[in-house]
Amino acid sequence: MRKKQSNHKRNKLEQLELPLTRIDRNAIKAWRITGFFTGLLLYLIPGFTSIFYFKEDSPLWITLVAIVLALSIHILLTVVFPKVRWNRWSYDVSEQAVDLHRGIIIQTRTVVPINRIQHVDTKKGPIYRRFGLSSISISTAATTHEIPALDDNTASEMRTLISELVRKVKEDV
Repeated sequence: MRKKQSNHKRNKLEQLELPLTRIDRNAIKAWRITGFFTGLLLYLIPGFTSIFYFKEDSPLWITLVAIVLALSIHILLTVVFPKVRWNRWSYDVSEQAVDLHRGIIIQTRTVVPINRIQHVDTKKGPIYRRFGLSSISISTAATTHEIPALDDNTASEMRTLISELVRKVKEDV
């Protein structure tokens, strides 16, 4: 019983330390549209298996299984994953670091020190533009990290804030 309380308390402390700022809620709509169009490509697989069915008398169940799998994955991509992905995405920006937490199955937490950031970009594709969203790319010497789906004003303010923090840290060195 005591060990259970200890684990519960530790889990609560770990949750408190996670970044708290959420990305824009319109991300769910944008990711659903992207998932819908991506999911359409899955139906190419049953299409190809049906060609073999009609040409070479292969069993029909292969085509039916491929249709059910494509439909199931399409529903996951369009309905389930965008909401779960939004629930799992959070970030915070401080004078010391940019803290990112994300992941559906494997949760990843990345802390990017401000003094390692080389430049910050914002970008938006056609679906993001429809919902007034932008992404921020934070580049270091080793890699680039992205905060997706912020509303345009927040993304612009965030880019300016991170740039000022980087400039301030580099002036202090």
